[in-house]
This record gives sequence, C-alpha cells and structure tokens, in this order.
Amino acid sequence: MFAAITTTATGARSLILVCQALPATLWLPETVASTVDLPADLAVKTYSGSLKAVVAQLWPAQTGFIFALASGAVVRLIAPLLTDKATDPAVVVVDDAGQFAISLCGGHQGGGDRLTQRISQLLAATPVITSAAQQQQLPGIDVLGEPFGWQRGTGNWTGVASAIARGEAIQVIQEAGTTLWQQHLPAHHPFQFGWPEVPTPASKTAVSPQARVWISPIQRRFDVEATMPKVQWHPRVLWVGLGCERGTSQALMERAIADTLRLRHLALAAVAGIATLDLKADETGLLALCQAHHWPLKCFTANELRSVPVPHPSPVVEQAVGTPSVAEAAAIRAAMAIAPPSTSAGDCPVKTAENCLCITKKVIREVGEPGAVTVAVAEANGEYTGRPGQLSLVGTGPGSLDQITPAAKDALSQADAIIGYSLYVDLIRPLLRPGQIVEGWPITQEQQRAERAIALAQWGLTVAVISSGDCGIYAMAGLVLETLQAQGWDGQTPTVTSYPGISALQAAAARVGAPLMHDFCAISLSDLLTPWPVIEKRLAAAAAADFVIALYNPKSQKRTEQIAIAQQLILQHRSAETPAALVRSAYRPDESIIVTTLGDLLDHPIDMLTTVIIGNRSTQLYANQLITPRGYRL
Repeated sequence: MFAAITTTATGARSLILVCQALPATLWLPETVASTVDLPADLAVKTYSGSLKAVVAQLWPAQTGFIFALASGAVVRLIAPLLTDKATDPAVVVVDDAGQFAISLCGGHQGGGDRLTQRISQLLAATPVITSAAQQQQLPGIDVLGEPFGWQRGTGNWTGVASAIARGEAIQVIQEAGTTLWQQHLPAHHPFQFGWPEVPTPASKTAVSPQARVWISPIQRRFDVEATMPKVQWHPRVLWVGLGCERGTSQALMERAIADTLRLRHLALAAVAGIATLDLKADETGLLALCQAHHWPLKCFTANELRSVPVPHPSPVVEQAVGTPSVAEAAAIRAAMAIAPPSTSAGDCPVKTAENCLCITKKVIREVGEPGAVTVAVAEANGEYTGRPGQLSLVGTGPGSLDQITPAAKDALSQADAIIGYSLYVDLIRPLLRPGQIVEGWPITQEQQRAERAIALAQWGLTVAVISSGDCGIYAMAGLVLETLQAQGWDGQTPTVTSYPGISALQAAAARVGAPLMHDFCAISLSDLLTPWPVIEKRLAAAAAADFVIALYNPKSQKRTEQIAIAQQLILQHRSAETPAALVRSAYRPDESIIVTTLGDLLDHPIDMLTTVIIGNRSTQLYANQLITPRGYRL
C-alpha cells in the first residue's frame, strides 16, 4: 500500500500519474481537493487538521510514502516515526514540479531506491539516490536475494554495508542458490568468491576481505564480538518430507521440523516447502502448518513414491499406505522436481536423487501429545522463489530514451531480468538499475531469447522482453506467445502484459511529415521466415490497392535484389514520381533522412536499419514533407 501526500494543487497534479501507476492513494487537505481536477478512477482521501497526525496514523500500514513537499518538512514529519531500517517504509520526496525524485528513507529493505527510480521514470524526473551501493552500481547487500526468494538471516548487516561503502573487499561463500547475480555485477565489484588464497610475496595483489557474506541453507552463529562483520542469506532449497499419524497437531509438526533442522544446523528460513503422500492432503494440522509458514504442499501418489530409492524403506509403511517410504521419498521427489534456469557459473555442487537427502527420516513423538511425525529433509539444486512469474513484452520505441512510453519505462524499472537483442539492450542501459539480470543476445537467436525469458518467468522472476519499436510489430511479442502456446501455457502463469511502443513506421513517418494519413500497410522484405513468392504477392496486392506502403528489412549485405523487385512491382501501379522516404535509425544519434521518389529509390543507400515509406497515388511532397490527404478538406 502506498500513500501519496501533498498540500498543494501543483503537487497533486504531479502525483496523479504516480498514483495511477503504482497504484497509490492520494491524500489532500480538504481545501485543496476541491481546486484540482482529479480523474474519476483515482483513489483520493482528504483530511483536515494536522498532517503530522495523518502521517503518524498511516505509518504502520503503508509500504511506502510519496511526498510532494519540501524535503525538510518531510524530515520533520517522519523523524519521530523512524524505528529500524528493516521495518521502516520507503519514503520518496518529489518536488512540486515533478523534476526530481529523492529516495529519503528505506532505500534498500524498504524499497525506497527502486520506488524512486520507478517514480522518476513515470514523471521523466531526475532520480536522487545517495546510497553507496547505488553509486557503485551494486545491488544493496540487504536486498541481494529478494528476486530469488532468499530469506535474510542474522548478522551485522550495517557492518557489511559499511564495508562495501568504503570499497573494501567482501568475501562471498555461496553454498546454494543461483549464481546468476554474480554474472551481472559491474567489472570492478568488491566481492571475492570462495575462500581466498593465502597472500604470498609473489601475489601481492591479494587483498584480505573485511566482511563476509554466506549464502547457504546452514544456520550459522556469529560472534557478536568478532571484528569482521558477517551476514547470511538463506536460499529456499530444503524440502521437508513429512509423514504423520491422523490427528497429529500442528504444534507437534512445528517442533519436529524445527528440532530436526536445528540438530543439523539448517535454517528454518531455508525451507522451500513440505512434501508428503497424497493421502495426507487433507490433514488439518499439516494444512495449518503450511498456511502459517506460506509453504507450498507437494503431494505424491504411492506409485510415485514407491519408485524412489531410499536408505530406510519400511515394510510396515508399505503395507499401510502402498509405498515403503513417505518422508524420505517425498523429500527426494520434491527436491529433484526443482530445475532452476541454467547458469554458466555453476559453483554450487549438483545434487542427485542419491545424494540430495541431507537428513534421513526421524520419527518424533512427545509424551502427552497425540500422533507422531516422521521428518526427512532433501536439498534441491535450485531455490523455490515463492513468487508468481511475470512476463512484460516491452516496446522501447525507435531508440531514443525520450520516445519510450512512461508505462514501458515503468515495466523496465520493475523487471528483475531484461532479455533482448544486444543492440537494443545497449540503447536502454541508462534506464536500468543495479542488480538487474541483463542479457543481450545475438540478432539470430530470437527463439532462444523467448525460451530463456519464459524459463526465468516460470521460475518466479519478473522478466522484460524488449523489442525496438512496438513489441507486437515484427518483434518478440508474437514469438513469446507462440512459445508459451507450444508449452501448454494456461494463460495465467506466468502472467503476460504487453507495453506498446512507437513503431518504426510511426517514427519514420513522423520524421518526414504525414504520409500515413490514409490507409497503409507494412511489409517486410526479409524472406528468412516468409517465402519470397508470398512477399511478392503481398507487394503486388498492396500496390494495386493503392495503400501507402512501409517496407521493413528492405536490404541486407546478402539480400540485395528484393528492394529492386519491390520497386518494379509497385511501379506497375504508381508513377515514378510518387513521393518516397528513406529513414534510417530514426531518433538515434546516427539518424539519416532522405526524401526522394519511387523512381529514384535505389539511388540512395538502404540497409536493414532503414524504413522505406512509399506514398499512394494521392501522396504529395510539399516543403520536403510527405502528405497523404485524408479528405478532410474535400
């Protein structure tokens, strides 16, 4: 929940777009609300009296606050309410004119830095983020594992963050979880992975780490008096296999799991979920246990469990439920079902069905407590994120950052991962934030891009698949949806949202006048995916029907004849004097615009970055502008 607060009409107008996008509730004084034209769908609340009292009342329940007030006034309002950075909400300050967005409080754990970046994209404002991690282009150490569902453990978080801020070496011992984050760090990051070599006279470049980060299912105890600050993240890789007698209480299950993990120094926070026999799917205590911890419950049939080799099969159990093992077999089965997206930095040991069982079955009973629990624990190769995946199909426009829609910029700022052709990724890099997984792919690997994006989203990440122009015009949106269809997508998981962009034909047309004012069509001359006879048929039909024609992919180094054939086909139906335009790299630094005629089309340079626009019979050239009359003046 977000609250946007201002005391002026100008501030309210600046916050309207932010409130609609987040969404957030706009809080205004009664005297101001009546002076502002507010959209009907906007959540608005008014107040009278002390703003300090209103903020204090809202503080405990809000995820974040966006103030359009003087920063000094905001500091005085929130100072008495601040308690701990782990629990304080995000606080962002926007000036009345919407020119700057300042991350004031709760930058990392409260999400203030990300909220600031998101607001700055929506308002086309300058983000002001002063955290050391941001300046070093690093993800905050206290939010590092959030995209992957890791749980933050104990440790001296302030001490480690301070060491990073000072530019000191930070040792990272990662024993579980994805290593994707390592691959997307800046070149001069402070992290040392694994145990460093002992410095010798021959290796004077070795630097002793001044802080340590553990990424592991193990629960470590840190000496509070230690000089080196340490913290720990717990990837959710442990699957608890559970068997129980009917009527076993939730409390007994809780204690059994906690005690079993504690004996092996494993963190409760590293538990991904519970696995059991399908006959236990309606067990009251078990369901309550999963609900209390937000653990998924994986249930398997006796046949599925019977096929799993276990160290301690039981004939008694097999006679009772049809499988010689419930806890051990279910834990192994659940752990082996987790297949995280591939990563080239596979430093963590690979678990197999034979070695993933880290705790064999333990039967726990308590005097005076009805029922009994059998517990086993297996470690998966990948973490359970616990997050619903999202796919954002984003059109980034012709290439200039100011041509990207606010909604598309917002989608980019929210994404955990960005997937796209490397050239297009480079064009939007100024909009990206530290910690994002950014993968630039070759131009010929569209199918691989789609599959990669889907895999990351199915894992639980929010993934933006970028396309230049509009994502649904000769771009990635169709391929992603086709791939989902082939995989049997249910239409819901992951969710898919398209963010349209200014297409190449729109951008080119805008640079040469108004050639698309009447009926038009777009035809790609690339025969890589469409047979050339089909393209010829479409060209002839469009020319005969007198459409204004936009040609995509007109010419490449190897494919040089198609544009000439297209010219001759169109000349059969139009005069050689028909106005035409060649627009290359519209709105980019190397933009080139040539206004010519259909007859002289081939006298000018044309390549794959060129969009060709050919007018219809009524298109006119005036003051170097192409104008296709719509008929309004008739």
